[in-house]
Amino acid sequence: MNMNSSVLSVSQLNFYIKSKFDTDKNLSSVYLRGEISNLTDHYRSGHIYLSLKDEKAAIKAVMFASNASRLKFRLKDGMTVLVRGRVSVYETTGQYQFYIDDMQPDGIGALNLAFEQLKSKLSSEGLFDEEHKKPLPPYPKKIGVITSPTGAAVQDIFRILKRRYPLGEIVMCPVLVQGENAATQLTEAVERFNYLKCADVIIIGRGGGSIEDLWAFNDEKLARAVYNSEIPVVSAVGHETDFTICDFVADVRASTPSAAAELVSPEIDSMKSDILYYQKKLYSLITSKISFEKQRLEHLSKSKALSSPLEIVHNRNMKLDMLTARMKTAYMTTLSDKQRNFASLNAKLDALSPLKILSRGYSITEKDNKVIKSVNSVNVDDIITVRLFDGRLKCVISERKADKNEKNI
Repeated sequence: MNMNSSVLSVSQLNFYIKSKFDTDKNLSSVYLRGEISNLTDHYRSGHIYLSLKDEKAAIKAVMFASNASRLKFRLKDGMTVLVRGRVSVYETTGQYQFYIDDMQPDGIGALNLAFEQLKSKLSSEGLFDEEHKKPLPPYPKKIGVITSPTGAAVQDIFRILKRRYPLGEIVMCPVLVQGENAATQLTEAVERFNYLKCADVIIIGRGGGSIEDLWAFNDEKLARAVYNSEIPVVSAVGHETDFTICDFVADVRASTPSAAAELVSPEIDSMKSDILYYQKKLYSLITSKISFEKQRLEHLSKSKALSSPLEIVHNRNMKLDMLTARMKTAYMTTLSDKQRNFASLNAKLDALSPLKILSRGYSITEKDNKVIKSVNSVNVDDIITVRLFDGRLKCVISERKADKNEKNI
């Protein structure tokens, strides 16, 4: 037996096994239900790798970027899904795995799941917070409208605005409201209104439809554009029971496009009533003010300041004379007190004057302009100065004698 003739390479064996899988019709289109585990999302390539498992077994699976890009929801470990695909072999490792073409969440639609996931994400970031909502202008000069130019919604909006508020200018931005490019056009329209600053308030919306028809208004980029809009945005998508992400992030949500038109427009008849009310109120206030000022003027005209101005001047002069006399008396009293106090202090100071002491027979002895306080400060033959009351004496010391048994010199 020649073994060399029956020996295969590993790649040949894997290729052979793969061909068996690929030609098996039972494995070419398979539907599976399983729980996702070991999820790996390669963001750069777009491929998704995971395992599908039940309580007894598991199988490796891959979803290539071309198919993964169509997913409307985010995958996570533990999620149960329904998948459609084929079973084949990855030749490099010899491992068989499931190649997923389509995937749906088990028990809930993909769009519903995607809606809830995006809603939770944006809510956690604060895009729905009430403190961020801007008030609608009471009397907008320009009203922006973002919707389809051919739908019934735009006709309702125009009709109501022209009836209720013909003073407002409508600035229309026609866009697609469903389909592949709708979300992009809606986002760009919101951003364009803000860039051009050509509206005081924006209505964005469309008529009713299925969740698929309204899906453009669940776009994350559109939600962030509405959130960042400096112009207040009213979302009016579908009917009263329809809710989209755009509704939650907008400053005001209207149940229908018609309701949105009513929200942004003050009714012209109501404005007229308000003007008439304030006109009457203003007239009443002005009339009351004029009457009050007339009474005040009459009162002032009867006052002494206008009827007898010289009498007021005379009274003021008398008061001035009285105040002058009081001030003079107070001044003289204060001056006398100060003079007596000064004489007393001067007498005390004079009594303590050194000249007074000298006049009583005392003297001051100095040497070199320094007062001599002790006999030890001088010597015999020193020249000293004796200051008396009426002059000075130059003296020479002939003898120095100290008290308290000091030795004579």
